[in-house]
Amino acid sequence: MKNPKQYRKFSGFVVVLIMLLSEKVQTQQDPGFTQYMYNTMSVNPAYAGSKKHTVFNILARSQWVGIDGAPETQTLSYDTSLRYTSVGIGLNVMNDKIGPAQKTQIDANVSYSLQVTDASFLALGLKLGGRLFNVDWSKGIYKNPDRVFDTNVNNEFSPTIGFGAFYYSDKFYVGASVPNVLRTNNYSASKENVALEKEHMFLIAGYVFDINRDLKFKPALLFKAVMNDPSSLDISANFLYLDKFRGGVSYRWNDAISALLGFQVTNSLNIGYAYDLTTSNYGVYNTGTHEFMLRYEIFSRGPEISPRFF
Repeated sequence: MKNPKQYRKFSGFVVVLIMLLSEKVQTQQDPGFTQYMYNTMSVNPAYAGSKKHTVFNILARSQWVGIDGAPETQTLSYDTSLRYTSVGIGLNVMNDKIGPAQKTQIDANVSYSLQVTDASFLALGLKLGGRLFNVDWSKGIYKNPDRVFDTNVNNEFSPTIGFGAFYYSDKFYVGASVPNVLRTNNYSASKENVALEKEHMFLIAGYVFDINRDLKFKPALLFKAVMNDPSSLDISANFLYLDKFRGGVSYRWNDAISALLGFQVTNSLNIGYAYDLTTSNYGVYNTGTHEFMLRYEIFSRGPEISPRFF
């Protein structure tokens, strides 16, 4: 393999497979987003309906650009509060591809909010749904005589049941969740175990400081723990100017440093972009990660005078 480009593509694809696939069993970690704070329902079902109006959200993430078979993830979500009730509902659809593997996930979310003080609420959430897991070994350039790598996985179904709690006001939030309490295995047609789904636990928190009338500052964190796997900590700091312009940075422990930008185009339309620079050893194989966000809100009682910064 004398061609440097061919070698880089080959080595990059092998790196992805080594990280994702072992001889028999692969632990499946749920994909994460740098801009998770603008689609919190993806990690905590109790967030559904917390904005008290209808929200549509799209996130698209291209990870480790420059590596063939690197992760590509898209998610579409919808949530709203049922008028004159304390109930919120939401739907989240996600497509996640990496190498020869693809996972499609659809989850329905419902929450119920209890008013704790005049300005704060405690929401409890339930998630129900399912995942379809596929592996097509004809995709990619990696070959292996092992029959595990020669037998495709076709629409292997796994149910999902998750729970969450979300305590919030217009200035702060803190939440805990387990998006899927079921531990399931995915098998190939030859009955070989190729993927193991493990429980994930998420802790999130953030606080909005009013620096002055025009400027807000919001530090936030997300902690993810996976059974018998390395934990992940994401710390971010974002500024909002004139309720329109957003900018900030985040750091994912031993993984990446990120820049975040956003703009409130209209009262309803918000766009965002994040760039991750890989700080781990995998950084030598890629040129970073790009993530795009589009959010559209429908107000039943007119636009918010001061939009909530999460």
